[in-house]
Amino acid sequence: MKYKIDRKITIALAVAVGILLLTASASFWSIRGLSVQTNRVEHSYQVMQEVETITAVLKDAQAGTRGYLLTGDTVYLRPYSMATNQLPTSLERVMALTVDNSWQRARLDSLRQLVEQEFRILRPLTEITRSRSHSEMQTLLDTDRQTLRQVRLLYTRIKRAELSLLAERSALQAVFEKATPLVMLLSAVLAIIIVVWLVTKLVQELDDNRRLQTELTTVNTSVAHRITQIRSLAEQVVQGDYTVKITDSAADNLSGLATSLNRMTQTLDASFSALEKRNRELDQFAYVASHDLKAPLRGVTTIVKWIEEEMAAELSPQMRTYLAQMKGRLSRLEDLINGLLAYARVGRTAQTREAVDVHQLLTEVAELVVPPGFELYLAPDLPTLPNTDRLGLQQVFTNLLSNAVKYHHRGAGRLEISSRDVDSCYEFRVQDDGPGIAPEYHQKIFLLFQTLRDRHTAESTGIGLSIVQKIINEQQGSIRVESAAGQGAAFIFTWPK
Repeated sequence: MKYKIDRKITIALAVAVGILLLTASASFWSIRGLSVQTNRVEHSYQVMQEVETITAVLKDAQAGTRGYLLTGDTVYLRPYSMATNQLPTSLERVMALTVDNSWQRARLDSLRQLVEQEFRILRPLTEITRSRSHSEMQTLLDTDRQTLRQVRLLYTRIKRAELSLLAERSALQAVFEKATPLVMLLSAVLAIIIVVWLVTKLVQELDDNRRLQTELTTVNTSVAHRITQIRSLAEQVVQGDYTVKITDSAADNLSGLATSLNRMTQTLDASFSALEKRNRELDQFAYVASHDLKAPLRGVTTIVKWIEEEMAAELSPQMRTYLAQMKGRLSRLEDLINGLLAYARVGRTAQTREAVDVHQLLTEVAELVVPPGFELYLAPDLPTLPNTDRLGLQQVFTNLLSNAVKYHHRGAGRLEISSRDVDSCYEFRVQDDGPGIAPEYHQKIFLLFQTLRDRHTAESTGIGLSIVQKIINEQQGSIRVESAAGQGAAFIFTWPK
């Protein structure tokens, strides 16, 4: 919207400036035309004045020369002397004034020739030392009269031509004298009209802009309120309240989003209700499994012990081996049941969060699962977690250390635990010097019921690392293994601070 308003104002300004430039150009053209015509009129007057001056000076020179011839007084020769100095300059001036008029230039060339001829006639008449006959003097005087007559005729033609030009130029000057005030007045009126129109448009656009801003502010306030409701619903959903609803009667995209969110919360409420019901059923199943399955196992284990005790003398070595294997299978089956129950409970039991000194926690775990034949090295910079799931972290370290001990190829070994700070979490490293794990099994070992050794060699359920991975995933962490066959294994996992 702002772009459209700016574009309208720009176009209006461009039109106004264009019209003002046109009116200013018209005013300039009119004033310039008046100035040009005035200069031309003055130019015509100058030409006529210069030609008239030439004629008058030449006439005075003739009259002075005749007076000198009659009286013999040299005072009369003064106009002649002045003419010899003045006329060449006057002729040059008038020739320069008529440089753009070829017809006048031709007449002035003729005038120059007549002036030169007149001087050739008058010059002998002014020479005192030379005596002339009466007939010679009469001839010079007659020629002088004819030359001056031709000068007067030529002056008349030049003056008539300049008067004709003067009339034309005066007429044009009069036109421009009348047109210039009208053009200037029209330009001023147009300028006032344009300014008033432009100001009106600007005020109108500004009013429209303010109105639109008010409407946008109202819409933004309404949208912000509705978005706040949607955000509040999202926060309540995050906190586990799936019964919350949004009331929005508007008919727009936000209303459609609110309706979709209401359907989502309704679906989530139904889904989580069903999930809670299934979790209760699973808990009931786990309770039944832990009692109803373990009881027969304990009974069978007891019977095997009775057989060993009451028939000790009658049992052959082979039979004793069979009974030992039976007790191992029964123990592994009980461990399997316990492992499945532990795996099912991960993430479904309430977590008790507390401050945990990792060094102290590992010392307690080592007392339970690390036998005296193993050397345990704990790095001195192990952190203290201010608020974490102690039980979950304890289960992770317990499983990793017990696996390192259980699958070691010698009866003794070295275990190292270190950590480093990585952004928002700590990275722990549990390193052993056991037989190692080939790279092709690095992902397989985290699957349920997967073991790398024969179950007859080491009784294992194959659930321990699956439980470890599930606990770490619940904490938004990750776990990986770095190992190669015969080079020991290092389990590296991250735990949030």
